[in-house]
Amino acid sequence: MWQGLLQIALTLLPIGIITPILGKYMAGVFRSTPSRLDPVYSPLERGIYRFSQIDSSQMMTGWQYARAIFVSNLVMAILVLIILMTQAGLPFNSTGLSAPTWDTALHTTISFLTNTDQQHYAGETTLSYASQVFGLGFLMFTSAATGLSVGIAFIRGLTGKPLGNFYVDLVRSITRILLPLSILLAVLLLIAGVPETLSPPVTVTTLEGAKQVIALGPIAHFESIKQLGENGGGFFGANSAHPFENPNGFANLVATIAMLSIPTALIHTYGIFANNTRQSWLIFGMVFTIFIISIAIAAMGEYQGNPIVNAQLGSSQPNLEGKEVRFGWAQTALWAVVTTGTMCGAVNGMLDSLMPAGGLVTLFNLFLQIVWGGQGTGTAYLFVYLILAVFLTGLMVGRTPEFLGRKIEKPEIILASVVLLVHPIAVLIPSAITLALPDTLSGISNSGFHGISQVVYEYASASANNGSGFEGLADSAPAPTSLWWNLSASVSILIGRYVPILALLLLADGMSRKQPVPMTAGTLRTDTVLFTSVTAGVILVLGALSFFPVLALGPIAEAFQLAKPG
Repeated sequence: MWQGLLQIALTLLPIGIITPILGKYMAGVFRSTPSRLDPVYSPLERGIYRFSQIDSSQMMTGWQYARAIFVSNLVMAILVLIILMTQAGLPFNSTGLSAPTWDTALHTTISFLTNTDQQHYAGETTLSYASQVFGLGFLMFTSAATGLSVGIAFIRGLTGKPLGNFYVDLVRSITRILLPLSILLAVLLLIAGVPETLSPPVTVTTLEGAKQVIALGPIAHFESIKQLGENGGGFFGANSAHPFENPNGFANLVATIAMLSIPTALIHTYGIFANNTRQSWLIFGMVFTIFIISIAIAAMGEYQGNPIVNAQLGSSQPNLEGKEVRFGWAQTALWAVVTTGTMCGAVNGMLDSLMPAGGLVTLFNLFLQIVWGGQGTGTAYLFVYLILAVFLTGLMVGRTPEFLGRKIEKPEIILASVVLLVHPIAVLIPSAITLALPDTLSGISNSGFHGISQVVYEYASASANNGSGFEGLADSAPAPTSLWWNLSASVSILIGRYVPILALLLLADGMSRKQPVPMTAGTLRTDTVLFTSVTAGVILVLGALSFFPVLALGPIAEAFQLAKPG
């Protein structure tokens, strides 16, 4: 037990070191602070602006920023959809794969476009190297950069600054943050043994004398942006449980740190923008506390194991079902919390085989979206909760709610409510439809409480732009229910991505236009332990309780069922 907990602690230790360093660097990037690397990056960026006819000096309003996101994302979606549907005639298709079904291609495009990377297919048997690299790999960079740009624009608006220019933020996110870090990460993964090749699959003879085909591919660079950009889509169907994506403990450590690096550092970036690093560290501490508690719950559940299995064995054993032995119960539990907390969605074990405690935690993370949240957007969601906490505490003490010296009024509360209400709608309504129809129920592998968790998890993962799955669903072609899962999940993905982005940008735009109010003795300070604790309470009440009934019907009921004697 203690060895497993020590592994978890040592894995998380580097995050405290990386957060201020990377946070300060990203603040410099988005504040256009002069850098020694400008002679390298600036000519490249100016060339991109000139080629794309972008006016880099233009400051955008909330509507303009949102429109730029929607238009650019639509163009990228059409481009990648064409690549997927024509992959049979494109190069780098060594196994001669035909195009996927239209609904699989559509769901895949929408999924990777929105940083969700939900997969209703096995990569090695469905998509060619060209589709994976030029299509999905391209979207992994642009979707992560889009989310990061939204987060930065939101931070600018909260701190009273213009929102900036989406295209500039997108380009700088890729050239100065995602690309150099992903190159560094890819080198580390190559050292760890992750393949990077265009060679076709290799046929080998096993010890039993049978023939086995081993898939290869340009995996290392794909894996690096997958983890760093919180994409999560696997080159192989087994994702990061596959030995070519995640071969050993070192690769697992590097991937875990990569998933956490940007979302944790972005909180520190906010502190620099707001000139209040005290508040950013308090917020970091609040989220980290929730994060640690979640890890502890999931880890203890896996360590105690399945009581029914242990009763048959006559001993107490950890739950090793669905786990790679090279990671064991501890690293699998940690990864499950990290991947659902950061909205990365990569898996190094089967989430469907987690004990109810692990299922509860992973669903909890998907419902809240702030531990640590999606690339950029998760940080924005976190500050939406802060705004609501300011509003509620202001009402309780009879003071005009203010945040960073700007009044919180009706428009801000409406937009904040939209951000928080969209998620339950995109999760619970399609889940209810699926559970109500006999045809869709036929695509669920479990009929009891676990089956409810499978369905709800699918849509929670889609709406939260996470992409991981409990699996156990017949969502891959040629299953007759694959059409339903592809189309319904796509709707949840689109609603969960673009409606909150629009609301966040309009909220930030409104805040940026407000005149600052001088701080007085009666001003409610938001950089205190007390207010941070109130915010944690608001998160739990407004966020968690919205989904408590479905949690009670899923993992909580399943836990009682397993614990029942006999």
